[in-house]
Amino acid sequence: MKTKEKKIKYEAWLNAEIMHKNSRKWLSELEFIKDEQLFFDDLIESYTLKLIDSTLFPKTKKIIDRLSLIQEETHSLIKTIKNHDKGLGVMIDDSYEIEKEENYKKKHGKLMVVVNNFLEKYKTLKADLFTLITGIVKDEKLLLPK
Repeated sequence: MKTKEKKIKYEAWLNAEIMHKNSRKWLSELEFIKDEQLFFDDLIESYTLKLIDSTLFPKTKKIIDRLSLIQEETHSLIKTIKNHDKGLGVMIDDSYEIEKEENYKKKHGKLMVVVNNFLEKYKTLKADLFTLITGIVKDEKLLLPK
């Protein structure tokens, strides 16, 4: 006898205030990340000569390409979240347009997944970049006369 696997579906009850707070939090994190990315650009520029070393170049190129893509994605996500937050009016007006409200909640849920995936991808990139730069700094310290 085969048993059917039950798919558990969790739908959080979201109200306008919670969704607005989520949007504000995401925007705050993304604005910080945008500033942090400028720091990374400066960091890469500071270590350019070491990063283009023949042994590190392939790894460096991959990380810099990922950073460039993440920067574009950051700008895009900021714009998307700002537009999403502006659309919150459908939830707080007194029109009781249930279908529009449900669509807004679904979009919010999808956006939540997109933002969480982006943050995970960003953390991985950040760790890879720091590992690369840390290796260079350690090598420099070893080469310094004592």
